Amino acid sequence: MTEMILREAVTKALREALEDDRVFIMGEDIGAYGGAYAVTRGFLDEFGPERIMDTPISESVIVGAGVGSALAGLRPIVELMTINFSLVAIDQIVNHAAKLRYMSDGQFSVPLVIRTVTGGGGQLAATHSQSFENWYASVPGLKVAVPATPYDALGLFRAAMKDDNPILFAEHSLLYGMRGEVPDEWYEIPFGQADIKRKGNDVTIVAYSRMTHVALQAAAMLEEKGRQAEVIDLRTLRPWDKETVLESVRKTNRVVVVEETWKTGGFSGEIASTIQEEAFDDLDGPVARVGGLDVPAPYNGTLEAAAIPNSERIIKALSDNYGI
Repeated sequence: MTEMILREAVTKALREALEDDRVFIMGEDIGAYGGAYAVTRGFLDEFGPERIMDTPISESVIVGAGVGSALAGLRPIVELMTINFSLVAIDQIVNHAAKLRYMSDGQFSVPLVIRTVTGGGGQLAATHSQSFENWYASVPGLKVAVPATPYDALGLFRAAMKDDNPILFAEHSLLYGMRGEVPDEWYEIPFGQADIKRKGNDVTIVAYSRMTHVALQAAAMLEEKGRQAEVIDLRTLRPWDKETVLESVRKTNRVVVVEETWKTGGFSGEIASTIQEEAFDDLDGPVARVGGLDVPAPYNGTLEAAAIPNSERIIKALSDNYGI
């Protein structure tokens, strides 16, 4: 096992992917600058400008060129500096990348990986602190990965590079420094396979990305009260592993779903409705949901922190819904 931070795990994954001559990376400031989060530092010197391409500031062009390259038989990786900027490429992502395989009856595939940075907490204000991975998870034809650890980031990216479908790979900005052990031997993590980060019998906490770590903090707080929480990290939102979630809920009879994005329209609503539909008789009360406050992300650090879910809000939701 080797210990590394999540940034290093993604860098390792990209370097491995580039061993395939069909793979190239393009995006803003990924070459000479080394990437906004230093993930591609040194890549330009190592692989050259034909494999590491700095692009103009035009996300629609970046993704559009990626789609075209994928259709032509390459396996492009495009980097969007932040998921907020994906909005100006949403036509290329939703109406082209996600649909061309279906609309061509399988004659074409779009093996495109869109790497982007998601989440708040860095005081980057309202237009740079949003989480849209839940939006993209609602689109048939797209796959969505949301790794929370270095182990998951590397394993999921390896699986992504073998997939012929377009994939949105969302990395939380505050997790790049997260440390974890990564096996030295080769491994992959299939999409749609959640991970039980902590086992317990009293309550289920479902989360993904940075909220997985917030959920683990809440579980530690519950343990001090004599309650054992089971923490499930979804790892991917499309497909998502409902079987693991339902199995846990049938065991604990209590569940809270946590995500950073706004509670209104969040993916937690999809998870909660599935639990209500398929495990209603196993519940001791209504499914609890904890999401970001329905406000634009404040720039002020204290206000921003108040808008993002924390462990105390998880504990309160469980108290309100289940009395624990």
